[in-house]
Amino acid sequence: MLTKEALKRTFAWRSATRSLAVALIVGSILNVINQGSEIVDGQPLILWKLLLTYFVPFAVASYGSFAALRST
Repeated sequence: MLTKEALKRTFAWRSATRSLAVALIVGSILNVINQGSEIVDGQPLILWKLLLTYFVPFAVASYGSFAALRST
């Protein structure tokens, strides 16, 4: 499959929602691991850590989808 078509399908609604679901589940778990003491103590969370904690699983899931589509 061409790279352009694989990218289009990777960020289509169905694939993007799957990546978002992965990001929400994995990101939430990682956020508790990384900032659990702040959450328990009621302290403010570090925003850049929070954003990266959700972005990284989204990026990994999206790349996995892209790589699978590109190899077909």
